Amino acid sequence: MTYEYDEAVIQCFLEKQNQLFPENVAENEEEAEAFLEDCIAVVVDSPDEVMEYFEEEGLDVQDVEEALDASEVFEVGDGRYLIVEG
Repeated sequence: MTYEYDEAVIQCFLEKQNQLFPENVAENEEEAEAFLEDCIAVVVDSPDEVMEYFEEEGLDVQDVEEALDASEVFEVGDGRYLIVEG
C-alpha cells in the first residue's frame, strides 16, 4: 500500500473521477494530486490488496469482485488500483 501518486495514478483519477463524484473535484494533474493527498487515497498492487484494504477498514464486501466494483476503487490499468474515500 502506498500514498505516492505517479503520473499513471493521477491520470486515472482525472479521467475516472466522475465514477465517485457528481462533478469534477480536479481539473488538472496538480489539483488531482493535491486532492488525493488531502483524502489520503491509497494505491494497492492487486485485487487481493483491495480486498485487504476493505477488511482493514471494516467495510463489508462479500468478495473481490464486489470490492473492485465499488465506486471508490479505480483501476489504474497497470495492475494497480487507486482507492479514494469520498
